[in-house]
Amino acid sequence: MKASDLFVKCLEAEGVARIFGVPGEENADLMISLMNSDIDFVLCRHEQAAAFMADVYGRLTGKAGVCLSTLGPGATNLVTGLADANMDRSPVVAIIGQGSTRRLHKESHQNMDAIGMMRPISKWAQTIYTAESVPEIVRKAFKIAEAEKPGVTVIELPEDIAKRDVTEPPMHPTATRRPAADHKAVKAAVELIANARTPIILAGNGAVRKRASTQLRRLASKTSIPVVNTFMGKGAVAMSDPHCLFTMGLQGQDHVNKAFAEADVVITVGYDLVEYAPSFWNADRRHKIVHIDFLPAEIDQCYPVAVDVVADLADALWQINEELNARHGSLLPLFDIGQWAGLRQTIIDDLAMEAEDDSFPMKPQRILNDVRKVMGPSDILLSDVGAHKMWVARYFQCEEPNTCLISNGFCTMGFAMPGSIGATFAEPDRRVLSINGDAGFLMNVQDLETAARIKAKIVIMVWLDGEYGLIKWKQQNHFDGKHSDLKFNNPDFDHLAKAFGIWGRVIDGPGQIEAALTEAFAQDGPALIAVPVDYGENTKMTKRLGEIEGTI
Repeated sequence: MKASDLFVKCLEAEGVARIFGVPGEENADLMISLMNSDIDFVLCRHEQAAAFMADVYGRLTGKAGVCLSTLGPGATNLVTGLADANMDRSPVVAIIGQGSTRRLHKESHQNMDAIGMMRPISKWAQTIYTAESVPEIVRKAFKIAEAEKPGVTVIELPEDIAKRDVTEPPMHPTATRRPAADHKAVKAAVELIANARTPIILAGNGAVRKRASTQLRRLASKTSIPVVNTFMGKGAVAMSDPHCLFTMGLQGQDHVNKAFAEADVVITVGYDLVEYAPSFWNADRRHKIVHIDFLPAEIDQCYPVAVDVVADLADALWQINEELNARHGSLLPLFDIGQWAGLRQTIIDDLAMEAEDDSFPMKPQRILNDVRKVMGPSDILLSDVGAHKMWVARYFQCEEPNTCLISNGFCTMGFAMPGSIGATFAEPDRRVLSINGDAGFLMNVQDLETAARIKAKIVIMVWLDGEYGLIKWKQQNHFDGKHSDLKFNNPDFDHLAKAFGIWGRVIDGPGQIEAALTEAFAQDGPALIAVPVDYGENTKMTKRLGEIEGTI
């Protein structure tokens, strides 16, 4: 058989159900081989969008999402999406085409060092130079991509290698047990926690993967330690749980900062420094930190780790829970969650402000309040990057892990709409909503055609302000209210929806969101809702939160 046939058999052995991508001449053999496979190829309109689809698919399933491009500009178009997936810890395998190995050593058409370009934004990147190595390279790519912490791997398949005859069989995945936590580290962590005065838990990106959330909830309940989540840790502890102190991540003051001001020990669970730098919550470097993660702690002067518990997260938390039972069982809970009740209620009251406001254009608080009413606890919301992201992160709280996905490592505009297509493939029985700014949405609007063609049951909500709102917000905060020219024009969104053959509605007054969302979710395919938003609330929130003082 041809190497391209073997490559497809290797993908089948990995359990690959679909590939998102844009093919080209140099991977024609692979595409023809796919025609004899049950693997579904989702034809996209831009490679970046394909990478975002694979990113979210991998994020939700825990299995590597797969995307494909040709060489040269196809590969460069993948870069931003792959960098986003890698920094946000999503398992992705990217397959890129390449010209014949007979011309890679010299200047030639569309030839570039794509693997060299991919190495800084991936866990592993490799060219296939011999047909016999296909099974090993495919197996390695999936093993590395799906190993904690997950990330991106890249396989480059030159066109002449794809055509070669080969007799090697595919390799099949084998179960890999993740390492357990060192018992001395567990005991040290428990000792530090037990002797703390006012500990808190900071739940990050890793806390919403696999079984970690279950054990984290158990730890919070067992000890009565409150939990704060990052943007990417939403749902690690349910918003209705009295141990939940909601979300931190605004680069300034917020009510939750009071918790960190009072805390002496911070237990970080699956926390990546790219999510929210420790300098924002430990600038004075006084907190003792228990770092629980799959990898040792990153070196940062504001992140002085007292105990480093390196292991499978769920196992590490389980061991800590068991050690707490063994050593302090009669004293549990060690702390009083009631001492945080006032702060929690203050945050709840704050989040309710403007929630029923009837002004128009609509305030972000009202939009998100209406969205939360319609979205069920297991439904999935994806937030793009822009001013709306800050509002979603703060105001949209969750009951379950992986029900609010935010790009917050690489923070890439254009992520949410194509990502929602990946989400509906991963979770076809759950409703999927993406919230986008008008700037980010138009960065990947071409793949609205992909959504329409495959009848992806997604709802796309676009917040309209006609400018780069987050950039304006940041400039105003740093330059005494001044900002550069950031305005742009938008299309007619009613006509845009019709042009793509989908249902669409432009909100023209308050009180319409719930009905519009209900109708949108009832469509047999994608739906588009455009909402004029009042971003005058940005500076109001900055001023109000900047005035927060006091303790719990």
